[in-house]
Amino acid sequence: MKKKLFGKNIKPSCTYCLNSVFENNTCHCSKNKTIIDDKCKSFKYDPLMRVPQSAPTLHEYTLDDFKL
Repeated sequence: MKKKLFGKNIKPSCTYCLNSVFENNTCHCSKNKTIIDDKCKSFKYDPLMRVPQSAPTLHEYTLDDFKL
């Protein structure tokens, strides 16, 4: 069984669609479909267009944290 890369419940969005084209900081559908609520009927997920979340900041540790 093949496992999905980011899970099964991916919310359709033009920002990571295979058919999207970015021009002048706006997203357009390359198939000229009507985009309603940031998605269209020809949505195909492209994991390479997804921007990963930034890593959380690490805590500063002191020597007291490592004492038993």
